[in-house]
Amino acid sequence: MNRKPLLTVTVALAATAAVAYAQLGGYSSSADLARTKTGQTFLRVLNELNANYLYPVDQDKVMRGAIQGALSSLDDEFTYYSEPEGNAIDKENLAGEFGGIGVTLVAANSDGTGGKVDNVFKSGAAAEAGVQIGDVFVKIGDKEVVASKLDDIVKLVRGKEGSTVDVTFARNGKPYTVKMERRKVTVVSVEQTMLPGNVGYIALNTFYNEKAAEQFGAAVADMKKRNVTKLIVDLRDNGGGLLNAGADVADRFLKSGPIVSLRERSGRTTVYDTARNQESDYTGKLVLLVNRNSASASEVVAGALQDTRRATVIGEQTFGKGVAQIPDNNLPDGGRVVIVNSAWLTPKGREIHKKGITPDIQVKDTRYTVPLNFMGSGAKPGDKLTLTVGGKPVTVTADKEGKFTYTGEIKRPARSAVQGEATVDLTGDAILKKALATLK
Repeated sequence: MNRKPLLTVTVALAATAAVAYAQLGGYSSSADLARTKTGQTFLRVLNELNANYLYPVDQDKVMRGAIQGALSSLDDEFTYYSEPEGNAIDKENLAGEFGGIGVTLVAANSDGTGGKVDNVFKSGAAAEAGVQIGDVFVKIGDKEVVASKLDDIVKLVRGKEGSTVDVTFARNGKPYTVKMERRKVTVVSVEQTMLPGNVGYIALNTFYNEKAAEQFGAAVADMKKRNVTKLIVDLRDNGGGLLNAGADVADRFLKSGPIVSLRERSGRTTVYDTARNQESDYTGKLVLLVNRNSASASEVVAGALQDTRRATVIGEQTFGKGVAQIPDNNLPDGGRVVIVNSAWLTPKGREIHKKGITPDIQVKDTRYTVPLNFMGSGAKPGDKLTLTVGGKPVTVTADKEGKFTYTGEIKRPARSAVQGEATVDLTGDAILKKALATLK
């Protein structure tokens, strides 16, 4: 079994490039472009742009736009290009370590912009500075970030360990500014706790962390030390990441046989088999939790454990990302390209792309509620209207066309401020309640 797919596929991508040019008529140079009418047109347009456009042309921006356009023409959301700055953040996320202030962020605005503190870790600089969950980022240094993209806010907050950053937050509409020294932040992707009846609970939040499989293995080992014979593994809202990590997690529960197989365009198939020392496996009762946001490597785990009847899968139909990608993280400009190169299949040969995995027991995820929202028109521009929502006054302001909207805040599951410690809702979480009942 190949346990180093990133290294292997990166090498393979470079090695097969020349073959692709020769066999498929790919464009390896401007001379190749000139061989086709479309290629000639592309070069002509670039020349006309540089010669005649009224304003200065940003060559890098134009070229990156061409790259983005080429990939978007495939109509495949999983084949994409990341610009250098975004790639730098991705590398930090993948490594699981970076210099930061010790918070997690979510978008502050309904259009996905802005930043709001989703969690504050006790050991971080933000906690010591008094930052609280719900605080909104207003300025980082001298830069206003109220309407910035979330990734841009992350870039400004992170930095070299030991460096300082001034951040202005707003709490209940009132701004305050704190200076914080960035510290080493280690991303802990695994959370665990014990539930009534000596039932173990492990949540894995992402596979996009090179330390995720190791952290998960440590949590499983801890459960074995506690003599746990009933275990719940929660992969809800886990959008996937490294295929290797998914195979490693599934391998913690399987004695032998295939975990997942990858089928390329040529028909060539690579099978990932169990490879772990069986003494480290957990052999007790097992329930796996999924929802509509469980994707990719999460579905690899769910498919393997379901096909082998090793676990009872409970929750919602999963997302349905049944393709694997190969990344080239070292493009000449510092960016990254990720290309779909294979479909993956469960041990029984199921192809789940755009289908998802159907749980053995289907239960709606009740941790999230649809927020109250309304819209209206007919008011005077700038008018403020106050309505009572849930017993509390809510004020909305009409825009220049006299329209007004309101969207309530989405209820989010509680999170522990201690990394690695899970917080659960035994009464309001319908999927978790069903898991506990199933284990009984």
